[in-house]
Amino acid sequence: MKWADIQDIAIALEEAHPDADTINLRFTDLHRWVCALPDFDDDPAKSNEKILEAIQMAWIDERD
Repeated sequence: MKWADIQDIAIALEEAHPDADTINLRFTDLHRWVCALPDFDDDPAKSNEKILEAIQMAWIDERD
């Protein structure tokens, strides 16, 4: 997965962290969790607030 794979990342995060508070999630934690996903293979420095926010919103949608 790459940073652009927003929906795939959201699904993987829901599987890895089903009890996480997706609404009050700190972007530092989100970044760390994405980079720790087993299928994630991208440069950690390529993320930004816009990407992390999109992942957070997709994760919230995935949970609903």
